[in-house]
Amino acid sequence: MQASKPAVQLGGEPLIARSLRALAEAGIEAVVMAKPGTQLPALACEVQHEPVQPHHPLLGVVTALRRHPGRAAIVLACDLPFAPAGLLAWLAAASQPLIVCEAQRRLHPLLGRYQPELAAKLGEVVERGEPAQAAVRALEPRVVGEDELRRFGDPERILFNVNTPEELARAEQLLEGPGRERGPAHPTQYDR
Repeated sequence: MQASKPAVQLGGEPLIARSLRALAEAGIEAVVMAKPGTQLPALACEVQHEPVQPHHPLLGVVTALRRHPGRAAIVLACDLPFAPAGLLAWLAAASQPLIVCEAQRRLHPLLGRYQPELAAKLGEVVERGEPAQAAVRALEPRVVGEDELRRFGDPERILFNVNTPEELARAEQLLEGPGRERGPAHPTQYDR
């Protein structure tokens, strides 16, 4: 990306605005966990910074669980702009300690629900530098697969991830509506 991902424009607004709006519509108080130095647009919610090291996709989750003991974390990455409020509200009302979504046989650890008692195990995973998807799967989560995700919309759209200029262009097409879409959505991987 040419700019800090949360501030990248999608549909005339910062990418992060779509995630924050979905959380608000679901009745979830948002706390943005950002890497130090991340350029953020003006936000009307609390912003916290995770430690500089170790660098890991799950560090924000671990940091949130440690800083907010006793509270489950409903996790939504800013680069998942099509996650619907209904799914987020359902995750917030669930009782399972770990719930993550899956599409095309790939786990998405940055869209899910994490109970506070997972902080220690996840912290160990982060310290060891284990790949996020494999580490979360090893914790035996409740997996919300494509059939279940369809209750909330198209699974590929829900889990469409914006990491490249090409994916940003595709997301713009998806905003235009189903009649104008070209080609299949291809979510990208968290573990690179």
